[in-house]
Amino acid sequence: MDESTDFAAAEPPFRVVTRGLSAGELAAVTVVVEAAVQQELEQLQSEPTTSTTAWQRSQRSLRAPLEPGPGAWRSFSA
Repeated sequence: MDESTDFAAAEPPFRVVTRGLSAGELAAVTVVVEAAVQQELEQLQSEPTTSTTAWQRSQRSLRAPLEPGPGAWRSFSA
């Protein structure tokens, strides 16, 4: 079997339910949809998977814990 036979026997990737499309219009829609899917797949594959998320970038570092004790609060006196 060659590739054209496999493609013809395979189930179509999507179904068009609008009536009255010509073969050229259907071919144009198919090309646009397949190009959009291919572009999305390439973008997903090119993005690094170990990047930080927006949530991680928005987090601030925690301040050092306060140490209670004699003389610990002297910096606040006038």
